[in-house]
Amino acid sequence: MDSVTLEFRTGHDEVVLDLTDDCRDFVAHRGDGLLNVFVPHATAGIAIIETGAGSDDDLLAALGDLLPADDRWRHRHGSRGHGRSHVMPAIVPPHATVPVLDGRMALGTWQSVCLVDLNVDNDARQVRLSFVAG
Repeated sequence: MDSVTLEFRTGHDEVVLDLTDDCRDFVAHRGDGLLNVFVPHATAGIAIIETGAGSDDDLLAALGDLLPADDRWRHRHGSRGHGRSHVMPAIVPPHATVPVLDGRMALGTWQSVCLVDLNVDNDARQVRLSFVAG
């Protein structure tokens, strides 16, 4: 198994960060197998969605509706509503697995691999990419 850990700064706003190019570069020339994308944080997730046509903003809006940034959360350190960031990985999991065929991700035409981060208190994120040959 081959792996790499990438570092990202997501800023102080909720974000859907497209990782597709990073993933594409990592699997290039590796043959057939599986790419695992994992974020080792309790407040971030990995989603495979369409980006650039409003779907990334729609995802953030939907998460805002499902997980409002208010005072209902028992987990209360950090900014107002921070507890929702700790619940979000149950909805947007911290991992995704993508088939790789002949060194190329077998994604659909409009699919992108994205980091989803609602945590405005911590903008330092790691993403681990692992390749398992098939």
